[in-house]
Amino acid sequence: MIRQGDSIENQVTGERLVFIKTSAETNGELVVVEAFVKPSFVASPHLHPYQEERFEVLAGEVGFQLGKSRLIARPGQCVSVPAGTPHKFWNASDNEEAHFVCSVKPALQFERLIETMFRLAADGKTNRKGMPNPLRLAVVAHAHYDDVRLPFPPEWMQRIGLALGAPLGRLLGYEAIYVPLGAEAALGG
Repeated sequence: MIRQGDSIENQVTGERLVFIKTSAETNGELVVVEAFVKPSFVASPHLHPYQEERFEVLAGEVGFQLGKSRLIARPGQCVSVPAGTPHKFWNASDNEEAHFVCSVKPALQFERLIETMFRLAADGKTNRKGMPNPLRLAVVAHAHYDDVRLPFPPEWMQRIGLALGAPLGRLLGYEAIYVPLGAEAALGG
């Protein structure tokens, strides 16, 4: 479980997040993270159907694609992404780490999704873009369908794909929450 002050890192994607406010602390109202991303970082295109995302750039430059619009945000600038808006973001510098604060409102299961994806990357269970194999991804994506979706294909097609892929992934032993081997003992279970 993520707690205020926890820091997690994804060596594959080049992200480090420090949790400033957690879902538990805000009664599910929001999650606030301080993000540090390497120059090579590019988030995959996605959308949050029920969550608004807000970015406040502290250092470096962060590029955004919001629908069909592109922009570069610099220190002191804020970018808001309304719920349901297809977007992606990236470190727009060739050699400087980007540093920003991101808030996600409401929290839903955002923390659990991030924790799962970062743990998978840490254990070498993702590709070079930080994505697990398609069947494991189907299990995770199905469990987090209210948190994040792809902007394409259409929603109905994604629902069908996940309805077929997630049960198959579960048959292969994949879970929506990834707990590394040996971590069960550390977590008391």
